[in-house]
Amino acid sequence: MLQEERFLRIRSLLATFSRLSVDRVVQDLSVSRETVRRDLLELEGLGELRRVHGGAVATPPEPEPPLALRLIARQKEKRSIARAAVALLRPGQTLFLDAGSTTSILAEEIATLSGMTVITNSLAIALKLAGADEGRASRNEVRLLGGAIDVKTQATHGEGTLEDIRRFRADVALLSPVGLHPKHGAMSFEHHEAAVARAMSEQAQQVVILADHSKIGQASRVTYIRSADIDIAVTDARAREIGALAALRKACPRVIVA
Repeated sequence: MLQEERFLRIRSLLATFSRLSVDRVVQDLSVSRETVRRDLLELEGLGELRRVHGGAVATPPEPEPPLALRLIARQKEKRSIARAAVALLRPGQTLFLDAGSTTSILAEEIATLSGMTVITNSLAIALKLAGADEGRASRNEVRLLGGAIDVKTQATHGEGTLEDIRRFRADVALLSPVGLHPKHGAMSFEHHEAAVARAMSEQAQQVVILADHSKIGQASRVTYIRSADIDIAVTDARAREIGALAALRKACPRVIVA
């Protein structure tokens, strides 16, 4: 069993039982006690659990700050990332955009283009691309995905959203994670947000991950795409100060530092 598969199983067990013994994990995964101890040690380093005598207890990571706060944080860096991402696009493409502060700034850059089809679960992005903030007609086709509305993220989610995503094939999925870890890939804190991003990545020919320097090397609760499956990761110049950037360059096929 691969390590990431073991991690997923351990996370699932912790979500169910909150406290696990090493013996229980050994029996469930059919691996050695030493392997389990190594896995628990690494997951503790990621902040996902706390080791105790004979096992581990769940320690959930901190959730993202509210969207309103994220929209005003690191705007210069996110603008650089957005412009570098737009430079990768070609006229007439169909794009997936998930909900996030970086993709919201990206939408402002895409709004200057014409002839694109943008499919998103973000209410704010859909309105922005439709020209609602400027009282103008959009030069691009905009589709808002259905589903239940999450007020916190101002986005749709749930099975209705996932079914809607599966109706489309996109040229590029442009996604903004909570963390981008060389080993664990692009990650979200909320399971329903990860499900949307995962579905978008599966329905796109190319996946572009947009992550400012604060997210490089960070791990969250749920992986939605492995590093090796990310076609392009785009970050900002301050990422050069982050030690994990070198590992990310090795893990991802292509990393752009804007």
